[in-house]
Parts: sequence; structure tokens; C-alpha cells
Amino acid sequence: MSDLAADPDLIRIGNCSGFYGDRLSAVREMLEGGDLDVLTGDYLAELTMLILGRDMMKDASLGYAKTFVRQMEDCLGLALDRNVQIVVNAGGLNPAGLAAKLRELADTLGLVVNIAHVEGDNITARAAELNLGTPLAANAYLGAWGIVECLNAGADVVVTGRVTDASVIVGPAAAHFGWGRTDYDQLAGAVVAGHVIECSTQATGGNYSFFGEIADLRRPGFPIAEIRRDGSSVITKHPNTGGAVTVDTVEAQLMYEIQGARYAGPDVTTRLDSIQLHQDGTDRVLISGVTGEPPPPQLKVSLNTLGGFRNEMEFILTGLDIEAKAELARNQLESWLPVRPAEIDWTLARLDRPDADTEEQASALLRCVVRDPDPNKVGRAFSNVAVELALASYPGCSFTAMPGNGSVYGVYSPGYVDQDAVPHLAVLPDGARVDIAPPTETQPLADVAAPQLPEPLPAGGSRRAPLGTIAAARSGDKGGNANIGVWVRTDAQWRWLVHALTVEQVKRLLPEAAALTVTRTVLPNLRAVNFVLEGLLGKGVAYNARFDPQAKGLAEWLRSRYLDIPEELLS
Repeated sequence: MSDLAADPDLIRIGNCSGFYGDRLSAVREMLEGGDLDVLTGDYLAELTMLILGRDMMKDASLGYAKTFVRQMEDCLGLALDRNVQIVVNAGGLNPAGLAAKLRELADTLGLVVNIAHVEGDNITARAAELNLGTPLAANAYLGAWGIVECLNAGADVVVTGRVTDASVIVGPAAAHFGWGRTDYDQLAGAVVAGHVIECSTQATGGNYSFFGEIADLRRPGFPIAEIRRDGSSVITKHPNTGGAVTVDTVEAQLMYEIQGARYAGPDVTTRLDSIQLHQDGTDRVLISGVTGEPPPPQLKVSLNTLGGFRNEMEFILTGLDIEAKAELARNQLESWLPVRPAEIDWTLARLDRPDADTEEQASALLRCVVRDPDPNKVGRAFSNVAVELALASYPGCSFTAMPGNGSVYGVYSPGYVDQDAVPHLAVLPDGARVDIAPPTETQPLADVAAPQLPEPLPAGGSRRAPLGTIAAARSGDKGGNANIGVWVRTDAQWRWLVHALTVEQVKRLLPEAAALTVTRTVLPNLRAVNFVLEGLLGKGVAYNARFDPQAKGLAEWLRSRYLDIPEELLS
């Protein structure tokens, strides 16, 4: 029988998954590692929804994260023994199917488990009438109140479809404290805690710029949010686990995949410019001061379509005359093709160096990606020609791998629908179906007034150095856009950064962004600036052929770029 946390003023929520493919043993690690009230997991990403959609095309009973079933086979009994509730979005496109599968599993294991699920997000069948086209999958981002209803009904396990990533954390907190729909500051505080822990070990040192400062990063522990009644929280982890929880590791995750100072959600709009972070002991960071506003009147919708078929070939170019060799390969391949695909993208990566000590260091990579609605145009018609170049092209012609028959690719795009146009249903352990009403109070998103900037540092000597000498950064993807959040640790560094790292400077440092619309948001409380690079990722991760399709390394590229930094900040 489930039971929310014994402490009425605190709930301890851990996370065991940041994506479909995260550490399989994490559920057991979190359950055995220390006390928890709730264990959550985020299994969904924009690309994952496409993968699950293709699964359902093959088998209508699928569409959920199959690895979660394996984790529950191993640990469902352990969770019951430790009185830990489980709330995950592993239901994907078929939360009812996952709930049914878990009931079968519980029967097999001889366990009595109260299982509930949340549905309504899947609006694929209504996409056309909602002016969303005819996608393979259309899923609205629901909020936390369906989860609250399930937990209040005594659920031990709650599975959802497409809810916002933070909702699996907000729901248990709102249920525990009895928050209402207009307790915006408390809800916003829980959203921030949820945003920090939903990407698992990215909050405990994973993907962290100054990773060399962490004593043991071999196997980072998973994060925990100790959420308080007022919405403040402490981010921590189980003792004797790897990684670290510091102001900077938490801020790194706060910067991940954000847009502006207003962070919109279906239940509350969170003001990211209100967040305050303080170290509260070893591996403990206090998040406080968060304020919230009514949510926007519309829900975001994840739209995934099948864009066509793609194939690719990567040539190895070694030694001298790299540019000329690449030009020859391009001309030959395109002229030999019996029929031209709709799209041909070429990328030359100059990884070579002069007078190299190894053949690999003397080599560059030339990649060709082709796309077309007709699979025949990018299948053997392309592959055979690419292989035929082997003995007829530039000197030293070779490939990193042989091309295949081509494969389906997807296209992601966001959509928006009115909140009251999307059903939100909590299906309780006894099978009762409860409609979750949309919010009665909404507020359209608007730009935040520009904050007052600190005075620039006095003029003095400077030295050319990488930005990352003093600044940390984190980047990520949102459909076709990328974001880079950059922050520093001291007030003096902030006085320099906020004036030096302008939109124009970012475009200069990152030439790929020079022709794009780039927007900057200043977050003084975090000594941070966030940049959104619109269109850098084309039509999303499943479509684009960029070297780093999810912009995961974009921030590190920016940190490696040189600019004039005051000597006093480098000493």
C-alpha cells in the first residue's frame, strides 16, 4: 500500500533516468542507496517519440519504453518493500499499454501493486482538425495534475505519456503538500527542482565543463530533490556515490535546453531570473526564491512525421591536396548517380594536420548525406555508385564504412493548441477515469524587461585566451533550435562577461550561427547569459546531418574559442 512521505514538510524525490537508454541499474542503485519517498524517471525526448511511433507501426501493443519493464521486473518488489512510489513518463505513446503490462508483471511476480496511468496527450487522430497537419505522432505536453489525482488515489506506480519533463517531480510534491492550482511560487520551485534532476547525472557532474574539479566521476550518482512545502529544495545524491552536487553542477543543468527568462509549462510559468543557488553543505545545493506566474493559454505539442529516406557515405582523405580530393569525389559521385536525390549535403571536416606523425592525424573526413521521399533514390542507387568510386577517384580513396540500403528519417516540429482542446485523464488503480480540468487562469507569455547590467570592469590589460578559461557552459537542442547557457563564478567575471559576450560576439565566435537569428537572455542571479540559435539544427535531430545533431558539444566549442579577457580575471 502506498504512502506519501512521513515528513509533512518535506518530500524526497530521486531520479533514475534522463533518457531512453540511461543506466539500466539506476533503479536498483537509487532504491538501495538511501531513503526516498518517490522515484521518478524521464524516458522521453523528441527523438524518442519518433522511435516509439515506429515501434507502434510494427506492433500496436508497444509504444512505451521497454527498458522500464525490465527495470520493474528486477525492482518492483524492492520499491514496495521500501515504500517508494514510482512516477515515470515511460508510457510514451501507450501509457495504458504499459500499465497493463505492469499489471501482468505484478501478477507474475506475485505482488499486489496499485498501478495508475495518465493519458490524453496523444492527439494524433485529431491533429488535422486542430490544424497540426497529419503527423506520425502528435503529443501535447500535459502537466502534473493527473499524476496528483493518481497519487491521491493510492497509486504505487504512475505511468504517463507525454508530460513535461518536470511534471513527474511536480506531481508528487503537489500531492504531498496539497498545493492548489494557483500556488504558483511553490509549483515553480518544484519545476526548477524537476528541471535539475530530470536529466539524471547531468546534475551530479555529467557533461560539466569543469569536470576536472570532481574527485570521482567514474560512475556519477543519480540526483535527489528534497522539496519543501514553500517550494524551495535541496539538490543532493545518495552518500558514497560518484560525482558531486555543487552550485555549478546544478547551474549547468539549469542552463540546459532553456529559452528565455520565462520557462513556460502547462501548470505554471517559472521565472528563471528569480532562482537563487547556495551551497548548503557537501553535495547539497539549496534552490530558493523561485517565483511563478499563471501558465500560458496553450499547450506545446510534439509533432513527429516521417520525412522520407536517407543514406550517407563518409570518405577518408589523407595527406596533401585535401580540398582538391574532396572536390573530385563530389563531382564524380554526383555525376555518376543515375537519378539525383532531392537533397545532397556535403560536409568536409578538416581534422588533418601538416607533417602528421600518424596516418589518422593526416586525414580529413568528407561526408555525403542524401535524402528523398523515394527510398530507391537513396538506396542501392546511391550506395553502389559510392562504392564504385573506390578505384576510380582521388589517391588513397577509402571509406569509414560501407553504405547501406538507406533508412527512414523523421522530422520534428512544435505545435500549439489551446489547453481546453486536449483531454487530460487520470486512470486510477481501480479503473476509474477522472477528467483533469484545464487551468482557469492563464497568462500569455511576454518578454521580460531587460535587467539592469552591472558596470563594466575598468579598462586594463587583456590577453587572448579561451572563453572556457573562466566560463562554464551547457548546450542542448529544442527541435531545430539550439541553446547555449554560459556562466561565471565571481562578480568581477560577471561584470566582464555580460558586456563582452554579446549576440554579435557569439556569431563571430561560432561562424555557423552568423546568418541565424540569435537571442540573448541575461540571468543576473545566476551570473549567466543564455543564447538561443534559431534553426541551427534544421528540422530536428532525426533529420539534420550536422556533426553534432543535438548541439551537445556546442557549448564546449564556444568555450574553446579565443577572445580578449582581462588579465585580472586570468591571474
